[in-house]
Amino acid sequence: MNIKELLLNGKSFLELLKQFSIDAADVRVQDEEIILSDQYLKHQEVIKESICIEGKNKDGIVNFFGTLHYNLLNKLAVFEMQGFEQVAISD
Repeated sequence: MNIKELLLNGKSFLELLKQFSIDAADVRVQDEEIILSDQYLKHQEVIKESICIEGKNKDGIVNFFGTLHYNLLNKLAVFEMQGFEQVAISD
């Protein structure tokens, strides 16, 4: 199960997306492959990592910056947002 799927299981993350009018299909966790790589996860049960989550809505791209708390044993993920930026789509 990937990080995005685990985050979407939580109501608070869904509410965050709803506030910015972002559909779950338009969300991408940047560097997810690196975070979930075997070398990185070796001997770790709980991960705390600074991440960026990118979402798209009708106005452009929203980048959420914060900390991912990921528990491998229980397959739980929580995103603690510290800030965001919105980038308008230019024609």
